[in-house]
Amino acid sequence: MTDILINTPHIAFVYGISPTLLIIMVATALASWIVSSTLKRRFNEYSQIPIQFTGAQIAETMLRENGITDVKVIHTPGKLTDHYDPTKKTVNLSEGVYAMNSIAAAAVAAHECGHAIQHAKSYAWLTMRSKMVPAVQFAGKTLNIFLIASIFGASFFNTPAFLYIWVTLFAVTTLFAFVTLPVEFDASRRALVWLEGSRVSSAMDHDKAKNALFWAAMTYVVAAIGSLATLLYYVSMLFGRRD
Repeated sequence: MTDILINTPHIAFVYGISPTLLIIMVATALASWIVSSTLKRRFNEYSQIPIQFTGAQIAETMLRENGITDVKVIHTPGKLTDHYDPTKKTVNLSEGVYAMNSIAAAAVAAHECGHAIQHAKSYAWLTMRSKMVPAVQFAGKTLNIFLIASIFGASFFNTPAFLYIWVTLFAVTTLFAFVTLPVEFDASRRALVWLEGSRVSSAMDHDKAKNALFWAAMTYVVAAIGSLATLLYYVSMLFGRRD
């Protein structure tokens, strides 16, 4: 599930790959693979548990019951590509969610509506996240340019001034990753509260919806921790503690 897609390098390279950076890369990649695999497995499992309503119906009902009438529920291609677009005010549901009547589809649809509710209520963390988007997009593009330049051996990579710039840009993307966490967890909380109150699923199915949303949130947690670990590595380089 994605909400605002920012093109930023997951792991960046400066001054080559040290043992410490290699460990961070491998650990982050392994954790991401475990979480992603578990999320897909849970989603596939809970997609086999039918309920009365489709994902689109769940989304439309949740929005209506929360007094939101200016947000459209639309279909978007792909798998687990569900997201809320605050600029167009659309809840975009993927192929496995929009027309499917399963507990997994209900959980995902309700989660994305949670973001729409945050937007309508001017939820502080979502507002901060939205304001950061231009800066994060700039930082991500610039880091990618630097990364490509490093492959061709650009000489300015050996200067302290460059490292200051690199750390500053990477700090922006790391901060964004952490600001995203309360946004995602709050959207899931709103989704679960509504699902429980609406009685569209049994208590057992509610626990499964909670589990699916937990693993979805963990993808953001792993990304944030990996980004922070990489940032701290570059900060240590900045202060002369290179391995």
